[in-house]
Amino acid sequence: MMRIALADDQALVLHGLRALLESLEDLQVVISAENGDALLTALQREAVDVIVSDIRMSHRSGIEVTRALRSRGDMTPVLLLTTFDDPGLLRAAVEAGAQGFMLKDAAPEALRDALVKLKNGETLLAPMSLSSHHGVNGTGPTPRLSPREQAVLRLVAGGYSNKEIGRVLNISDGTVKNHITDILQRLDARDRTHAVLKAIGANLL
Repeated sequence: MMRIALADDQALVLHGLRALLESLEDLQVVISAENGDALLTALQREAVDVIVSDIRMSHRSGIEVTRALRSRGDMTPVLLLTTFDDPGLLRAAVEAGAQGFMLKDAAPEALRDALVKLKNGETLLAPMSLSSHHGVNGTGPTPRLSPREQAVLRLVAGGYSNKEIGRVLNISDGTVKNHITDILQRLDARDRTHAVLKAIGANLL
């Protein structure tokens, strides 16, 4: 049974999402919070597998909640839900350390698949209006990343440090650093966040 924490500051949406999630196989909502502060408080008492939060809430947004969790060392996967197809929100979610980003009109099956992926250490940061059918700059061939480089970049997208990535993948900090350097070069990215956004736009994650 997958344990879920859920947060939304609109009561009808919160109850609707809870009913939807609990109707799906092997999911249990153990936290149902009406705002970001309530979610952070509840997460200090209950351990969960995945956090599902509205991106725009009173008393701390989903992005602020994610940032607060990462700052206190809590790496529980976070799926942020939004009604706005806004690349700026995606960038903010990635920078905060969220592993998932979905529109609220996603099908229930897609939502369940996203939760399974996040629980298994994958990322799902879509759909967004980014160039996804061409190269990372919208033209030219799409670059390729090795399976190990993809694994490293997924953890980067989740907000993991080099040391944490090394521990998860059982490789040294220096090897992680070398992989990230290679990734930045392949994607022509200026920094880690830029690399994640480019990889998402090129359907590499």
